[in-house]
Amino acid sequence: MSATTLTTPIRAAFARTTNRPAWVRPALAVLLLGTAALYLVNLSANGYANSFYAGAVQAGTISWKALLFGAVDAGSGITVDKPPASIWLMALSGRVFGFSSWSMLVPQALLGVASVALLYGAVRRVAGYAAGIAAGAILALTPVAVLMFRFNNPDALLVLLMVAGAYAVTRAIERGSMWWLVLAGSALGFGFLTKMLQAFLVLPAFAVVYLVAAPISLRRRIGHLLAAGAALVVSAGWYVALVELWPAGSRPYIGGSTDNSLLQLAIGYNGLSRITGGSGGGPGAGGMPGGGPSSAGSGLPGGAREVFTGAGLPGGGGPGGGGNSMFGGATGPLRMFSDTFGTQISWLLPAALLALVAGVWLTRRAARTDRTRAALVLWGGWLLVTMAVFSFMSGIIHPYYSVALAPAIAAVLAIGVHAGWERRERTGARVVLAALVAVTGIWSYQLLGRAPSWQPWLRYAVLVAAAAGVCWLVIPGRWVRRVALVAVPVLALASIGAPAAYAAQTAATAHTGSIPTAGPSGRGTGGFPGGGRGLGVRNRYGFAGAGPGTGGVPGNGSTRGGNGTGVSGGTGNGAPGGMPGQGSRGAGGNGQPPGGATGTGPSQGAGTQGDSGQGSAGQGDSGQGSGAGQPDTGGQAGTRGPGGAASVAGAVATLLKNAHGYRWAAATNGTQQAAELELASGGAPVLGIGGFSGSDAYPTLAQFEKYVAAGDIRYYLPGGMGGGRGGPGGAGASSSIESWVAAHFTKKTVGGSTVYDLSKPTT
Repeated sequence: MSATTLTTPIRAAFARTTNRPAWVRPALAVLLLGTAALYLVNLSANGYANSFYAGAVQAGTISWKALLFGAVDAGSGITVDKPPASIWLMALSGRVFGFSSWSMLVPQALLGVASVALLYGAVRRVAGYAAGIAAGAILALTPVAVLMFRFNNPDALLVLLMVAGAYAVTRAIERGSMWWLVLAGSALGFGFLTKMLQAFLVLPAFAVVYLVAAPISLRRRIGHLLAAGAALVVSAGWYVALVELWPAGSRPYIGGSTDNSLLQLAIGYNGLSRITGGSGGGPGAGGMPGGGPSSAGSGLPGGAREVFTGAGLPGGGGPGGGGNSMFGGATGPLRMFSDTFGTQISWLLPAALLALVAGVWLTRRAARTDRTRAALVLWGGWLLVTMAVFSFMSGIIHPYYSVALAPAIAAVLAIGVHAGWERRERTGARVVLAALVAVTGIWSYQLLGRAPSWQPWLRYAVLVAAAAGVCWLVIPGRWVRRVALVAVPVLALASIGAPAAYAAQTAATAHTGSIPTAGPSGRGTGGFPGGGRGLGVRNRYGFAGAGPGTGGVPGNGSTRGGNGTGVSGGTGNGAPGGMPGQGSRGAGGNGQPPGGATGTGPSQGAGTQGDSGQGSAGQGDSGQGSGAGQPDTGGQAGTRGPGGAASVAGAVATLLKNAHGYRWAAATNGTQQAAELELASGGAPVLGIGGFSGSDAYPTLAQFEKYVAAGDIRYYLPGGMGGGRGGPGGAGASSSIESWVAAHFTKKTVGGSTVYDLSKPTT
């Protein structure tokens, strides 16, 4: 996709023309500049965001091979469990400006601005300038969109490519243009290289709307669709062919796959297993990351890693969760309205569905090529298909996936309102518009009630504004028009006020970890730890999932005053500095965060963890941290104390940084921990045994022995994620490697942590 194509809607809006109202250019400037400010200001507060992807980005700034394949390590041992298109952009930015949180996240924010611009252009061509501005504003202010365009997950690029595809289809329908349709297919092909089969959820809508509405013969429409399909295959297939034809021994192992194949990854872990809930051979095949069931200690060797599981996961233990179902809550038609997804995406979803039905009804007698109805089919098909898949899929799904719905909701609502407003002289049209305002106000009131301690006045203001807007729309008479200037901001408050407030709070809150959520930091999703921050993990070396400098993860408090309980690690010796060994985390009664977990680590003796809730300061890992918990919150991470995990992290990082001349400075279990070690050590390559969860069949014990014999790996760090309960091939790899290393190499203690020097065999 060329830069010219991406800037077409912007250039058209700012071009001189006598047909465009004078307010359009300043309004569009405010929209785009405001979006840029929302997505860019204080962006580096998110640190390395998801350290798993950040490690791959950093590796891509060091090694071109790692960049090409999306390897987590600069030694090109194993890739992330997604295609590398989004990593390409972030890593190239890091190569130009130097790797940092800012250089990694700025491209993501700019992708958001481009998505808003393209959505404006697509809607404007069908429903006019005002509708285009409205659609862009709705997308920009959707809380989960703010979250993802300030984060380093692949979803930001995926959204841009899908919106670009929809824009190209809109242009193709106008005159029956094959080339615009080919461009749409190419965009979705690169979407496959971003997040695989999720990009294809919009394909049915794209194909149906062109087949029905393009103003050319049926034969030519079919031919154009075949050409677009070929473009899709080529734009995605070139990379698939490159990976499959590249000698497997000289490229990284494809993380998440069962047979080192990108095609199997697409069909399995990133494909059918997401729908059916089957293992698919990917991360988490056994349930939680690590392959073990969702309980403390399962899949965590020796209690080496603290993970918040069980009652604190979305949809499990929190109000309205209704079961974990792989982090997304219970499946069913109301999933997108649940505690897990509701505040992320559904603020305007009821209104969008109503607008879709009303818009299709109003245009039912229009010609086959009617562009308004075609646009409703395009964006409405996108919305319905994606929503249905997300609602009923039984495999792994996270709340932030719902960002893929945001452009469709924005476009359908803007086009539907425009269609109704054009017919506002009719009583039925005014009633529909009033219903849209009413349902939005009522649903916003309900969603805001899920975080009663956050801005409680807002829910009542939204409800009053909605009531006033309904009265203004349904009461006929000339006098109503005289207060139009007052009605516009009232309607804006009723419709977009609540999600805009959540969006602003999302931008003002630092988000890190593997499963971020939008909204106030104390707002949980179905009992999810830490609400707006996301799931983090603390390993035995003191590295949190957020990247260096983060004081662990928030406590496990339940939402809305419920009782939240959690556990820390498994059984074992614990880690230095009072990290939890056999201690268990206290209950958080009445919404209070847990009081900290006691551990018996060998470095500083017994100490209480202050990483969450009201835990007191200790001599070990906790230091000064107490993390005052508020009702309805999980508490915040505490400060690391002297002699605790911070010094452990520094000592291990320094050790790896000085391991020169090796393909990998170290190996450890799991690419999540490997990425964290790389980030802390300034990019020292670390081999993640078993991939994200320890379930990947790489490296085998034989391969590991070969690497060690060749002098490719300097150190081995036991523990980490994994434990071999996951997929085939990886089942015994990490444990057998750990046993083999312990039997043959010298063990030493670095900052209280166990490290094996693979250059010094015991015999």
